[in-house]
Amino acid sequence: MDQVIDESLSLLEALSEAALLASGGRVIAFNAAAQALLGPSIEGASLEQIISHPAAIEALERSGQDSAEGIELTGLGGSRRHWLMQFAKIGNQAVLVRFVDRSEARAAEQMRVDFVANASHELRTPLSTLIGYTETLREQADELDGETRERFLSVVHEEARRMQRIVEDLISLSRIEAEKFTAPTQAIELAALVDQAIAGAERIAAERGSTLVSKVAPGLPGIAADRSQILQLLDNLLMNALRYGDPGTPVTVAAEVEGGMVHLTVADEGEGIAPEHIGRVTERFYRVDTSRSRSLGGTGLGLSIVKHIVERHRGRLSIDSELGRGTTIHVLLPLSVS
Repeated sequence: MDQVIDESLSLLEALSEAALLASGGRVIAFNAAAQALLGPSIEGASLEQIISHPAAIEALERSGQDSAEGIELTGLGGSRRHWLMQFAKIGNQAVLVRFVDRSEARAAEQMRVDFVANASHELRTPLSTLIGYTETLREQADELDGETRERFLSVVHEEARRMQRIVEDLISLSRIEAEKFTAPTQAIELAALVDQAIAGAERIAAERGSTLVSKVAPGLPGIAADRSQILQLLDNLLMNALRYGDPGTPVTVAAEVEGGMVHLTVADEGEGIAPEHIGRVTERFYRVDTSRSRSLGGTGLGLSIVKHIVERHRGRLSIDSELGRGTTIHVLLPLSVS
């Protein structure tokens, strides 16, 4: 048995994941990762005591059977940690137990489930409105006066456009994610794109009585970028600033060189974002004020798209906001090497 333990110790330390050797229901050897996960006093401890998972203990007690698929565990090392416990017989008396960290995979799966649920909800709401109004128009066409029909058709058109914006943003997000491993290398003049984005937002700004101010440093060097994606980033940031800035207040776009990168900011003067929301506003479909966002035409995907574009460009995104004073979005983008 001593030889088995000695050989197993070398094996355990070679493993990157937490692993231990048990015999008779107690720990007889372990690696540093297992000690960090299960506690400093695991030597000689009962498996029931350190794992506390009835199904896992039952599986371990079955003699002569290995678990290739493993047992799912939660709570070890933290309430949000997920593990796959795998074990195999070593000799006649010992069992090798490995703990494979599945936390990131589980979190990614939960994000996918939440995304599908949120997308379904966002599309179902305008779709229900469309069905309701079109059924009324079809079944009561002769009873509705011209003004009412026109109002119903206007609602149908707006809800259809809302669905179109959501679908377009979803497609855009999917494309950006598909390209995230390929960093753009084309040299792009950011100043020209800022001018183009401001020109495209002028009508909305005029409707809100706001002015768009450009403070791009003269002679700004080019950035390594995907032109269409940076324009989309600017469009999204400007639309967000106009939606949530107070009517009649300016929206300012600034850019300058900072630490070998271009520092781009888009600032509004609005109600701002509470500190507890700042870390989540780049999540898909996350809204600080759901009713206001929808009434202003937001899809809940604008800042998520911005985040993914910045990540694809190997840049950095941060948000500064003060309640009652406004919000500033900071984007750092790498300079072109040409």
